[in-house]
Amino acid sequence: MSDEKTNPHGQTTGHVWDDTLAELTNPPPKWWMLGLHTSWILVVLYTLYYPSWPLVNSYFKGLAGWSSIKEYKEDLQEVEAIRAPYEEKIAKLDAKAILADPELKEYVNRSAKVLFGDNCAACHGSGGQGNPGFPSLVDDDWLYGSTIEAIMQSITNGRKGMMPKMGGQQLTPEEIDSLAKSIYEGKVIENPLYMSKGCVGCHGPDGKGMQALGSANLTDKIWRFRAEDQLASIKYTITHGVNDPTDPKTRKAEMPAWKGRLSETQIKKLAVYVHELGGGQ
Repeated sequence: MSDEKTNPHGQTTGHVWDDTLAELTNPPPKWWMLGLHTSWILVVLYTLYYPSWPLVNSYFKGLAGWSSIKEYKEDLQEVEAIRAPYEEKIAKLDAKAILADPELKEYVNRSAKVLFGDNCAACHGSGGQGNPGFPSLVDDDWLYGSTIEAIMQSITNGRKGMMPKMGGQQLTPEEIDSLAKSIYEGKVIENPLYMSKGCVGCHGPDGKGMQALGSANLTDKIWRFRAEDQLASIKYTITHGVNDPTDPKTRKAEMPAWKGRLSETQIKKLAVYVHELGGGQ
């Protein structure tokens, strides 16, 4: 091995290991040092300009006075300024007049989508198609009618219809089977039991229901209580009824009242939005 101790690459730190291994003191490239110092300077400036350091009971709010909440409120004010003329019109008009104004109706259909999602979608689905056990808002089968006035009434005051149970003393199991099959096939008015057992009193002579009572149309094969075994579901409804307080197995079906929870303007918006989902008259 060579005994030459001279290092041709520059000065060392003075630390030598194993008599041969030394650490050089060559400085990093200037561009690297410039980047290093620039980065910490920028960090300091950033923490001074924007909110950063925590204090005892607060925090350093920054020289710029900026905050995400402040920016959000400023943006919200801009949006509300754009909405204000439409909101003022909606507050003054009834739902029917809103439907007659194409521009206002378009605004409501867009702005009420979030309102529907927050308050209605849990039961009726995001698109109004109805979640299991809840009615669809996009078909042509409405228990209480789909005029804008009827929809306003349903949202404002809620709905809780009642169908008495027919199992037990009213109908035998065989009669329930017969009626259920007729309803399932859409031919209920052809069944003599429909007239003789009093079904006609609520569902009408044509079997299409009465909106004044909230009774179902039994001829269109649109089911309020949808199920994989629809025939069995119909039998259950006939047997135990809907909202019948005398039967613990009765079906529960109630639309809550939104008066007091939502403003009048919000209710009007929802009524117009629901009306335009596809089933409104």
